[in-house]
Amino acid sequence: MAVGVFDLFSIGIGPSSSHTVGPMRAAAVFAEELRGSGNLAKVAGLRVDLYGSLAATGHGHGTMTAILLGLEGFHPEKILPAEVEERLAAIAETGILNLAGAGGEGVPLPYGVTDIILRPLTILPRHTNGMTFAVTDEAGEVLHKATFFSVGGGFIVREGEEDSALKELDESKKELPLPFRTAAELLGRCQSKGLSIGEVMFVNERASRSEEEIREGLLHIYSVMEECVQVSLKREGLLPGGLKVRRRAPDWHERLEKEDKDRDPKYWQEWVNLIALAVNEENASGGRVVTAPTNGAAGIIPAVLYYALHFAPGMDKATQEDRDDVVVKFLLTAAAIGVLYKEQASISGAEVGCQGEVGSASSMAAGALAEVMGGTPQQVENAAEIAMEHNLGLTCDPIGGLVQVPCIERNAIAAAKAINAAKMALWGDGTHRVSLDEVIVTMRETGKDMSSKYKETAMGGLAVNVVEC
Repeated sequence: MAVGVFDLFSIGIGPSSSHTVGPMRAAAVFAEELRGSGNLAKVAGLRVDLYGSLAATGHGHGTMTAILLGLEGFHPEKILPAEVEERLAAIAETGILNLAGAGGEGVPLPYGVTDIILRPLTILPRHTNGMTFAVTDEAGEVLHKATFFSVGGGFIVREGEEDSALKELDESKKELPLPFRTAAELLGRCQSKGLSIGEVMFVNERASRSEEEIREGLLHIYSVMEECVQVSLKREGLLPGGLKVRRRAPDWHERLEKEDKDRDPKYWQEWVNLIALAVNEENASGGRVVTAPTNGAAGIIPAVLYYALHFAPGMDKATQEDRDDVVVKFLLTAAAIGVLYKEQASISGAEVGCQGEVGSASSMAAGALAEVMGGTPQQVENAAEIAMEHNLGLTCDPIGGLVQVPCIERNAIAAAKAINAAKMALWGDGTHRVSLDEVIVTMRETGKDMSSKYKETAMGGLAVNVVEC
């Protein structure tokens, strides 16, 4: 299907969309196929091979536990943090994996039989985030086997179906009223129809959902973002993983509540920083977040949207319905820009570095903010371009393979960049020298040229130059 707003903004668990959400989703698909094959009762053994970045940083990203939950039949968009803790504790205590058991009778397998083999130096041709699942019977004969790739943002692709997936995508786009792949095409749609960028996305969404479903769905997405922040503000202490990174959001919130009781505009950046930190601290602890468009960059869009709702001109007099309108317009516009990155380049840190995660999220947020602040389509495109232009070359080198340093602070910095980019674009008339399409292509090419050690492998940059303990 064509990439839509609910693909780019989906609910899942942390800490990584490509290393947690994607693998869980792939494992769940494999479990469902196994159940449907009629061979589930014959299973005596299970093996999982992880390749490339999944193997290199899987421990820090919760890949192995996500796969166990997926193999039990749980999906990232449905499972709650409490269920995660409950099932992982049960598996650890009993040593039994309940294969394909979510919502029905599964096959108990001794955890020792579930071999997860790490192959960090082996890169499969399609993508560095590769994984192979295989189950065998008592005689060792393979009953079912499949290889998947986690290509960023929680999206998965099955080996051997890449071409058919692209063909299906192209065919589904033909069914859209206003299809686009490039920013130039998107601007052309806006001009020919007299619509904003968010409105073009809305027209396309209506091809598969009613107006009410779209609005309710987007407001639900935002409610999960808000809930993520509130949960994070109640947590204190250190983040899990061994780096001893202290949660800052609760203390910062307490200080802001004392110093800025009336939301003085001079504190806008402190509030934006707080929202970004809170979301990404919750993500780093494996909490429930919205991929936007990835988990590693999940704090940017909520933080910039918070700015739009609390500090944009006129919002102090806005009704709740006005605020809801802003949320819907913001997310639709951000999604339209996200489609450009998903189709022309990548949103996977393991494929193009952090420019594909934090860079694309900053670009999406900048364009969305420009639109809700009254920008023309040309100004919106300019805002998105400015934000990505100044995130080009951003590496993905998390210390210890954990989505903590530099990832959490990086979201706050990128949120501020997005706001500045939007303001710069709104002070112009929409004309500019470098197009968004040119920047997206440059990002893609930069990612290809970037050394693999700077693409979510924990083999370069801060990951090797900062002592973990």
